Formats: sequence, structure tokens, C-alpha cells
Amino acid sequence: MKALIRCLALAALLLPMSAPLYAAKAGNLDSAGTNVFDRASLQRGASLYVQYCMGCHSMQFQRFQRLVDDLDLSEELVEEFLILGDLEITDYMMSSMPYADAVEWFGKAPPDLSLTARSRGPDWIFSFLRGYYLTETGWNNTVLENPAMPHVLWDLQGVQRAVTETVTDSDGNETTVRVGLELQREGRLSPAEFDGVVRDITAFMQYVGEPAILVRQRIGVWVLLFLSVFTFLSYLLYKEYWKDIKK
Repeated sequence: MKALIRCLALAALLLPMSAPLYAAKAGNLDSAGTNVFDRASLQRGASLYVQYCMGCHSMQFQRFQRLVDDLDLSEELVEEFLILGDLEITDYMMSSMPYADAVEWFGKAPPDLSLTARSRGPDWIFSFLRGYYLTETGWNNTVLENPAMPHVLWDLQGVQRAVTETVTDSDGNETTVRVGLELQREGRLSPAEFDGVVRDITAFMQYVGEPAILVRQRIGVWVLLFLSVFTFLSYLLYKEYWKDIKK
């Protein structure tokens, strides 16, 4: 009985640590600050994803119907604003770009993004979408060097340039390093507004990576409550059963 109590106590202590390991901040990534329980943010993120990302990137594990069930959207809204081409509400969120053409045009088909938030983490997505800057040879990124994907959100963010400085090592060798980014040309949104857009897209991708997250924590509270009551009743039963035997 004591062992059972210790196990339940340990489970309760470890519960706050059960978030995915990718939630930890890695390197110089910015904190996404997403809230997957904010339905309005997820709704905006779904719309932005369809508008800016889904032309190339599919979500092969996410059905449009799930957006109705999870994001408090009506079928009419989803069909009118989120479903493109000949897709139907029961279909998966697939890009309209043919796979063979994508390989021919880009050398490699754009990856499916269903599980990117689970494999990379929301901080990575947030930092990547904010980290584009223009060079003499095209777009580069502070998170992923020389990305194949262009900056599809440049009209919203504007054009950033790298801020560099020259450093000298102990041997006297000079090296030019990037120390930051500066906005050279403004976009349609202010920096704060653009961060909000990127945060909404990130939150939506985080939800798609684990749709059950919307109900998992709510169910978890009831599970812990049940275990607490069960433990208490088990303890009373233990006391009642052994009280005569120990005499």
C-alpha cells in the first residue's frame, strides 16, 4: 500500500514535466509564447496556414472536418474560407501542388508539416518564420542556413538585413559575424503585429501535431482526482482489513 501511495505521489510530481521535450528552449531560439487553448488564435492560424503555406505544404494527417470539431468553426465557414480547389470537408489538408511537378521544379517536394511542431518544436517554427533576411544572393535564415523555402511572409514582415561586425581572434584572424537583424523596409504589418501572425501559425501547427492536446489536460485533471479518491478509499480499506489482524 505504501508503495502504491509513493507511486501516485511521484506521478503527480512528474505530471507538470510531461510536456514534450522540445518545449525546452534550444540554442538562440525565441520563445513562441503560443497558447493552443486559444480558439481564436487557432482559427486565425488555420486561415493563415491555408493562405500562405498550404500551396506547397500538405498536412496529410489533418482533416478539414477536425477543424469543425476542435476549433468551433461551422462547416460553412470551413468550406468557404479554408477549403481550396476540389477538396471536400472530409478530405485531408493536402496541397494542390502535384508531387511530381514539385520534385521537377524544386528538386525535392516540400515536406509535409503535420508533425513539424512535434519534431522541431514551436520555438523553432516561430524563430524560423521570423528569422529571414535578404542577402546579395537571396533569402537566408538565422535558424536554418540557406533554406530552400523563400520568405513567403515578406510582404507582411518587410525586408530584414543582417547586422554584422568584424571580430578578431587570438591569432589575429578577422571574421565577419552576424550579430542581429534590422528592418530595412517595412511590411504591411508592424513588428508586433507580424509576431502575432507568426504566433498564430505556430499555434495552429502545434495543435495539428497533437490535436488531443485540447482535451488531454482537461481529462488529466479528472484522472488525478479519481486516483486521489481511489487512493484514499484504498487506504481506508487497508486500515479496516488489517485492524483485527494486527491485534
